[in-house]
Amino acid sequence: MTSVPFGVARLDSILGGGAPPGNVVLLAGESGAGAREFCYTSAAMNALGRADAELFDLYYGDLPAGAELPREVHYLSFTADTDALTREMGYTMADEIVDAAIGEIAFRDLSPEYFQLSPIPRDWYEDETASITELGDRGEYEDVLTAFGDYLSANADGSLVCIDSVTDLVSMVDEDTEWSDVAMVMKGLKKAAYEWGGLILVLVNTDSISDREFGALMDAAGGTLQFTWESGGSQRARTMFVREFRGVLSRLEAENIVRFETEIHEGGFDISDVRKIR
Repeated sequence: MTSVPFGVARLDSILGGGAPPGNVVLLAGESGAGAREFCYTSAAMNALGRADAELFDLYYGDLPAGAELPREVHYLSFTADTDALTREMGYTMADEIVDAAIGEIAFRDLSPEYFQLSPIPRDWYEDETASITELGDRGEYEDVLTAFGDYLSANADGSLVCIDSVTDLVSMVDEDTEWSDVAMVMKGLKKAAYEWGGLILVLVNTDSISDREFGALMDAAGGTLQFTWESGGSQRARTMFVREFRGVLSRLEAENIVRFETEIHEGGFDISDVRKIR
């Protein structure tokens, strides 16, 4: 069985190529601890592998045996457009990576559907202010969860899909959208991902959700990578550990790996050290 690379070279090598296909992986982290940078790096590196083989070899190297690049890379955001995400990726890794990879990443900005029923002025999330006639012709956007599902159904087969972020969906919970709706979408995503055979990465900020909500999201995912800050003396370090992941966690346990120390450099998110049980 081939693996879908995460796009983080050292991690993919340790895991024997990356993630088993057909998985939903939760990237759960404290603010600034590296989950978002992991997502950006994964999207950019998998896109770079098809866009520029020379740059890919420079920043990533050879794909591990048994790993295969996804057919396409898709990035969905509920609150940001392509320009904003491109700029954020540029803060995470070298400009030449972003410039080469961006053409191979399909962005889907769901902010019109997300904000349409909110008190937010339309020109805050629309590229151009539409005329009254255009607004009448267009009507209202479809429900954000419906638009989200329709896009995945049309594009997720065999692809890497980054979802930024489920925290935005949790914040929608009110009298119109219940938490059970969000949880059900995530459970359905897990079932569909198995048929699609690609890899779905789902960002979530653990500072913004309750333990109960986090537990439900973990239950609806095939694996959870958790990103945290650790303090030692006067220094803080970003760390990552595998909370659960069928087919992956056993490999780490066999090598006695308990935690990864991480860093962010011009190649994006990376592993700087591996902590083992001594």
